[in-house]
Amino acid sequence: MDERKRESIVAYLRRRMADFGIEPEDIATSIAADQERLRAVRFRDASGNKWDGKGAPPQWVVQAISAGQSLEHFAIDGASNRDPDKRTGADWRNDPFAGSRLATIKTEDVSA
Repeated sequence: MDERKRESIVAYLRRRMADFGIEPEDIATSIAADQERLRAVRFRDASGNKWDGKGAPPQWVVQAISAGQSLEHFAIDGASNRDPDKRTGADWRNDPFAGSRLATIKTEDVSA
């Protein structure tokens, strides 16, 4: 991106922030809160569902455990030490639905 375009975008964002009464400190606080919330995540599935391990387990955890999957399968090991720019792939080796009809159904095949 060239410098003129960048400066134009920055000026636009500053105007919009002023229109809504948003200060740079507000954005910094929001980003810090988001990062803290992400650090608190202890379990994640291949679809991106997350759970901090506190309170009642969400439906995706209940369904996975009912299907025979262990909770440890979804544990995030060293989540804060991960490279944030590196995409994580799904590990399908222990997928309880692999090879079953559930893994092969296409959304257009499912009737309402």
